[in-house]
Amino acid sequence: MQFSFFAPTKIIFGSGTISRLKQVIEEDLKASVPFLVTDQGIREAGIADRVLSLFPGINIFDEVEQNPKHNTVNRAGDIVRNLKPDLLIGLGGGSSLDAAKAIALLATNPGGIEDYEGKGKYKSPPLPVLAIPTTCGTASEVTWVSVVTHTERMFKMSIKGPHMFPATALVDPDLLLSLPPPLIASTGLDAVTHAIEAYTVKPATAITDIFARRSLKLVFDSLEDAYRDIKGNTEAREGIMLGSMIAGLAFGNSDVGAVHCIAEAVGSLYDTPHGVANSIFLPYVMEFNLPVSARRYAEIARLAGIDERDETRAAQGLIQKIKDLSSALNIPSFRDIGIQESQFPEIAQKSFQNNSNPSNPREAGVEDYLAILEKAYHEA
Repeated sequence: MQFSFFAPTKIIFGSGTISRLKQVIEEDLKASVPFLVTDQGIREAGIADRVLSLFPGINIFDEVEQNPKHNTVNRAGDIVRNLKPDLLIGLGGGSSLDAAKAIALLATNPGGIEDYEGKGKYKSPPLPVLAIPTTCGTASEVTWVSVVTHTERMFKMSIKGPHMFPATALVDPDLLLSLPPPLIASTGLDAVTHAIEAYTVKPATAITDIFARRSLKLVFDSLEDAYRDIKGNTEAREGIMLGSMIAGLAFGNSDVGAVHCIAEAVGSLYDTPHGVANSIFLPYVMEFNLPVSARRYAEIARLAGIDERDETRAAQGLIQKIKDLSSALNIPSFRDIGIQESQFPEIAQKSFQNNSNPSNPREAGVEDYLAILEKAYHEA
C-alpha cells in the first residue's frame, strides 16, 4: 500500500470564530494590506460588514458570479497587480473562494488565468489566501483547486497546484445563519457528493476514506435538521459545516468522479449552480457505478442508517435514500432546469473530457454519459 496525503491549510473551526478575524490576519498571517474577494449577495446580506468594520478602507472586489468566469478573474487579477496586497481574503461560497485562489495566483504571475489550466503551471507561488466559507458544500477552503469557467470555450477549467491551498481557513458555522434553505439543500448535497465520490473513486486511500466516512456521518445526521432550522439548531449547523469541510480533505486528496464531470459540463454551458447540478445527477451516476461500487455504497448505506446485510440491496437502499433526500430538500429535477434533450450530446462530450473522468470507479465514455443524462431526464 502506497499513498500520499497533503493538507497544509491551517483550519480554525467553531461557532463565533469570525470574531478572531483581525487577530488571524495581523498576528497569524502577518498581513497588513489585505484585499477582499466576495460577491454582491454577501455584501447585501451584511456578512462582508464583519471584514469592512475591522479594516476600514480595505480594497474590495465584489463582482464574483456563480461559476466564476475567466474574464472576471482576469479583471480582478489586474487590480491586485496594481494594488499589491499581501493577503487575499475569500469570503463567500465556493465561487468566491475559487475566485480568490485564482486571483491570488494572478497577483504573482503574468498573463490570464487560462494560461494556468492544469496542475502546477505557475512559476511563482500565489499570494496567501484566507478562506472564509459562508455555505456548507464546496470545501474550497481546504482544497488545492480553483474551478473557473472559460466563457469562450464554455468549459470549466481546473487550476491546481500545491501552493493553491489557502494558508488559513476560518470556518464559522454561524455564517450559515442567513443562508436560505434552498442553498442549504444544494450545498449540503454537494458535500454528500464530495464525500461519496472521494470514497469510491479509483484514487481513494486509507486516509481519505477516514475523512469521507466521517463527513458522510455528519452530513446525513445534520442536513435535514439544518434545512428546517438553520438558525435554531446549533448542533445541525455545526455538523453540516464540519461535514462539508472534512469532505474537502477527502476529495482534495483523492478526487471526484462522473457526478462532477456532468455537473461541471452543465455549469459551464448553462450556468447551473454547481451544488444543484451535483444534487440532480448524484443518484443516477451511483446507479451507473453500482456494478463496481456496491460494496463501498453498502458501507456508506450503513453510515446512513440502512440496516441491510446484502451488499447490493444496501447499495440500492442508499441510492433511494439519496433520491428521497433530494425530494425532501426540494432539489429541482433535471427537467426543471430547462435543458433540452438536443443538448445532451454536447454535455456528454464535455463530461467525458473532464480531467476527473479517469478517476470514476467505472469507466465512462461519451455514450455512457448520454445514457445517464437520458435516465435522469426521463425518470424526473
